[in-house]
Amino acid sequence: MKLVSWNVNGLRAALKKGAMDYFAAVKADVICLQETKAHPGDVQHVVWPKGYEVFWNSADKKGYSGTAIITRVKPLRVNNHISVAAHDTEGRVMTAEFAEFYLVNVYQPNSQRGLTRLDYRTQAWDPAFLAFLKQLEKKKPVVFCGDLNVAHTELDLTNPKTNRRNAGFTDEERNNFSALLAQGFVDTFREFEKGPGHYTWWSQMMNCRARNIGWRVDYFVASAVLRPALKRAWISPEVMGSDHCPVGLELK
Repeated sequence: MKLVSWNVNGLRAALKKGAMDYFAAVKADVICLQETKAHPGDVQHVVWPKGYEVFWNSADKKGYSGTAIITRVKPLRVNNHISVAAHDTEGRVMTAEFAEFYLVNVYQPNSQRGLTRLDYRTQAWDPAFLAFLKQLEKKKPVVFCGDLNVAHTELDLTNPKTNRRNAGFTDEERNNFSALLAQGFVDTFREFEKGPGHYTWWSQMMNCRARNIGWRVDYFVASAVLRPALKRAWISPEVMGSDHCPVGLELK
């Protein structure tokens, strides 16, 4: 099963930049999108690739956050919440249940400049999301993907020393991600690639993308029991249309 995840930083903008060509060409079974900034009615004119169905979880606030799943494998069901009211208004989580695993599409909160949302992210969101994943795991394995808004280790961004207290690279965020992995999950990309220089987001200033000065903040994470089923994991920095690039996972 071929899975793809992409923070499109505004679906309408990405479509104008050729995202539909990518959706059609990648031939994924499931494509998870984050930061859609759209409701279904905003793109009702769009003709999606043949054979795909689209599911939405839009934020209550117009033009903000939001996730979507484009799939040609019909899920058993799709759920748009983690059953915590404080976290379920921003369209951040979708769970598609398939026969052998749950696929969770997530756009995790950013701690924001000045770390104004760090406490919310690390003390409220992270524990609630982990509890949600562990609840799902009681029934079947979990794969979750999306923009996690954290670079886990110093290998996952170009300039770790100068970013130590910036959003996405605080000790609190990184420690929470380590704690999540310790609960029985694997960072699938790192199962195949141990080295530096692999990024999924680049600032739109200073020609950072062309110079590959970036951060790896987009992931596929899987229940450890699925480790034998991991066939390959990859990053697609050549795909344009957003300040993020797609990432992928193929399961045997």
